[in-house]
This record gives sequence, C-alpha cells and structure tokens, in this order.
Amino acid sequence: MSYVITDICKGTCDTACVDVCPVDCIHGPFEKDDMGQGARDMKAEGKSIEGLQLYIDPEVCINCGACEPECPVDAIFEEDELPEEHNKSIIENAKFFTE
Repeated sequence: MSYVITDICKGTCDTACVDVCPVDCIHGPFEKDDMGQGARDMKAEGKSIEGLQLYIDPEVCINCGACEPECPVDAIFEEDELPEEHNKSIIENAKFFTE
C-alpha cells in the first residue's frame, strides 16, 4: 500500500508534501528543485496550472504518512482509505511514473 494524491490537487501543486517526504516519492509537472517555484512562476505569468498536479510513486512510497497532514487541500489519502470517487487516482499516480 502507498499514499495517493487525488485530482483534488489539480491546479494547486502545493509542495508542502514534497518537503516532508523522506524518500522523495512525490513528483509532478516540474523538476523537484523547481516544483513550487515553477507553479508560482506560471501563475505570475498569467499561465494556468489547471490540470497539473503532484503524484506519489507507489513503488517508492514507504507509507509513512508524513505527506498527508501537510496537504493544504486534503488531496492525499492512504490507498485503502481512498474515497471511492477517487479510485482512478491509484491508476493515475502509477501511470505518471510509467510514461
């Protein structure tokens, strides 16, 4: 089991969860060192981050739970506690790392 970031994160890309992850399993549309700044820059330039989100690599996640309380939009869930309407997020998170 691992944690999953749901589509609630789309358009937010807040990196508080990235900063607390002890195994560096959270990735997204920007390089790790530029993730938060990349989203801020896009917003400042008037570009939309709609549809962009962060993802948890299920092969790397150690299920520590450090990320969940850091998410400002409550988009992170333990896989076995994922609300049914977000079940597709399990596949989407894994797919991000296989493409």
